[in-house]
Amino acid sequence: MHILYTLFALMCLGLFVAGVVEQRNHFAHLGTIPTRVLVNGIRGKSSITRLCAGALRGGGMVVVAKTTGTAARFIYPDASEEPIYRKFDIANVIEQVGIVRRAAAYYPDVLVMECMAVTPALQEINQTKLVQSQIGVISNVRDDHLTEMGPTLDDVARSLCRSMPIGGVCVTAERERLPILREEAAQRDCHLIGVDAESVSDLEMSGFSWITFKENVAVALAVARLLGVDRPSALAGMYDAPADPGVLTVDEFILDGKLLRLANIFAANDPESTLMNVARLHGQGAISGALHVVINCRPDRIERNGQMGALVAQIDPERVVLIGEPTRSARVTIPAQWQSRVADLGGRRPPQEMLAGILAGIDGDATLIAVGNIHGQGELLLEHLASVSGRH
Repeated sequence: MHILYTLFALMCLGLFVAGVVEQRNHFAHLGTIPTRVLVNGIRGKSSITRLCAGALRGGGMVVVAKTTGTAARFIYPDASEEPIYRKFDIANVIEQVGIVRRAAAYYPDVLVMECMAVTPALQEINQTKLVQSQIGVISNVRDDHLTEMGPTLDDVARSLCRSMPIGGVCVTAERERLPILREEAAQRDCHLIGVDAESVSDLEMSGFSWITFKENVAVALAVARLLGVDRPSALAGMYDAPADPGVLTVDEFILDGKLLRLANIFAANDPESTLMNVARLHGQGAISGALHVVINCRPDRIERNGQMGALVAQIDPERVVLIGEPTRSARVTIPAQWQSRVADLGGRRPPQEMLAGILAGIDGDATLIAVGNIHGQGELLLEHLASVSGRH
């Protein structure tokens, strides 16, 4: 028995020593990267990460970046990128250690990291132990992750502030809960910079080949300014930055002799962001004609499914198509006047069957507005549309 206790004690000691060595190595790698930027918030984190990296590259800096959103990516100093492999497709904040090690090998001037922590405690650990950023970003405070960070939006705001760098700088585009962010920043001796979306002109936005928001661009410009990059150079770098796989897009397809516009709003999977994206596309004239809303439902997003169904009245489509499961969670919140115009294609259907069901209810040209969450049937539908139209 004493031998077993001794072996157990030795194993614990070995693990402790290995942990200390790993931590020291990690801090050493962080020390080789002069500036770290940690991007947090509810919506737009991946886009802001890419915009910041592009803006700083425009200023001649060596930049490594890492996104976490729809498709996690490691972005090299030349802006090329590769997917981040995750065992069993499970995200874990500890992967930041490996990202910092990889980044340090390129001796970058700046590392821009998207925050991948959700719970308040992990957000603080992500900042204080894993990234130790000098510049933080809080994109916005929206109605999401209330279970982990809520129950109120004020609680979400305070939770996001756990990633603020103590004694550093934080940039935010949030307006409604800016007083809370200022209060939290003061407690951390962190200088908070609030940016105004209207500081970015329509002419400056016209340089983007992909759809983004003025708020995101304003944040990236502020980060670039903090690091000494002038506005023209920062904008030029952002224009050249590759878009995130989950970025808001409108693609056109000709199927069965019908012109189909697909507005992919899956990435904006909270109600406020979804409506903002729809309004933006309307304002740009990117969507028009008969509107058909496609709501992708997920069994682990029951509340969100219902929120998407409740948005139908504000989007005012001719028809609603439900995919995924359980579709009833979305259907029960769709207003009565649209119930007769709902096509329920729920369950694990082949993508060919889903597309056929969607097209069967479309006469002439139309716009599909895809909302909810991309994972599951949504991914299958998009992949199938890309294959039948020749887009890859």
